[in-house]
Amino acid sequence: MSDFLQIENLTAGYNDAVVLSDLSVAIERGQSLAILGRNGVGKTTLLETLMGNTTVKRGRIRWLGEDITRLRPADRARRGIGWVPQEREVFPSLTVRENLEVIARGTHWTLERVYGLFPRLRERAGNYGGQLSGGEQQMLAIGRALMTNPQLLLLDEPMEGLAPIIVEELSEAVRRMCADEGLTAIIVEQHPVLALSMSQHAIVLERGVVAYAGGSAELAADTQLLDQLLGVGKRAAVS
Repeated sequence: MSDFLQIENLTAGYNDAVVLSDLSVAIERGQSLAILGRNGVGKTTLLETLMGNTTVKRGRIRWLGEDITRLRPADRARRGIGWVPQEREVFPSLTVRENLEVIARGTHWTLERVYGLFPRLRERAGNYGGQLSGGEQQMLAIGRALMTNPQLLLLDEPMEGLAPIIVEELSEAVRRMCADEGLTAIIVEQHPVLALSMSQHAIVLERGVVAYAGGSAELAADTQLLDQLLGVGKRAAVS
């Protein structure tokens, strides 16, 4: 059983609405996990719950051996959980460099290391956040989260609405973060085949419960199961 991150029999949602039901997941240090599922099954809610932004009704979340179920979002961030929200939320009136430096903490992920991962950010260092393209803002959002030197990085729909060439660039950066840097990551992504290519393990949610848990490569190779779970297996095999 993992001492890194362990979710036990979790039931959570928003106010009186239950989205996740009796959900259990564990992840080891250095692993990458894709969370898949159709729209509205609780993928983003699971990340929001890990950050402390939902109402937990039952169960618990253990992080590095500590019960953080009732911990405030800011305290979770201080303990090493990084968050890249779907909305990106870069500071539009700060430059790229200022966006990165304003929340810098720790020593592993430095400005130069982030620029090495995203060379476009070095080129745009003096531009304001509001002047960047959608892809550049997503790179900045990820880079800013890395500057907090997290032990776990949560990415919510990082490729949404981006051009294919930017998706390719960003997905390769995520793979490098996990493979070369050993960063633990949980990725929510609407494109299953892409998500599976960026992760070692995967779970598929259905109506707030885990319908599948296993290796990403194995699920990607099983087009019949992919089609059964997500309705994409046949299309994936053709593409």
